[in-house]
Amino acid sequence: MSILKIAISSRALFDLNESHKVFKEKGIEKYSKFQKKHEDDLLKKGVAFPLVEKLLKMNSKNSDFVEVILLSRNSSDTGLRIYISRAVFSGGESPFPYVDALDIDLFLSADVKDVQTAIENNIASAHIFTDKLNFSESNQLRIAFDADAVVFSDESEVVYKKKGLKKYLKQEGESKKPMSPGPFNTFLKKLNIIQSKFDANNCPIRIA
Repeated sequence: MSILKIAISSRALFDLNESHKVFKEKGIEKYSKFQKKHEDDLLKKGVAFPLVEKLLKMNSKNSDFVEVILLSRNSSDTGLRIYISRAVFSGGESPFPYVDALDIDLFLSADVKDVQTAIENNIASAHIFTDKLNFSESNQLRIAFDADAVVFSDESEVVYKKKGLKKYLKQEGESKKPMSPGPFNTFLKKLNIIQSKFDANNCPIRIA
């Protein structure tokens, strides 16, 4: 099977609220000095850290199911604090071109504009809110998917919104054509393939 590729922004993976505040309020020069001054300080876990941790724990000595790539707007020197085994530093530019080029299955970011750009290009993407930390105590990865416009296309939802419930029900009852895949379809399929590699009683993934 092909590896599940997850791209994640540095602010989603680590708690960078303090340094981001410096950047927003004092500019890039003060931010660079702040990062270099604190480059030896251990970063705290961000909102998406447990998700990435659970995904990577599925890899074994014999099989790699998941690859995580860090995408950051930092330059290579200001990004020393946030380096992981595979990282891309875009030097202040949007990291989206790398999402497209690296054939990413899921993009997680604290920047809503980058997420919107990815979604518009039919890439599974989610906005991570960095101000609320509520880590799950479960070791199991639990993911719930919506259907319309997520796993499947939004074609049925568009009919409902534009023509109302009766037209929607009529089309759904008469149509024999399978719905087109949505942006999260490939991500769900790859998760399901990984899930099938484990015993049902000890599976590290639960999908709803």
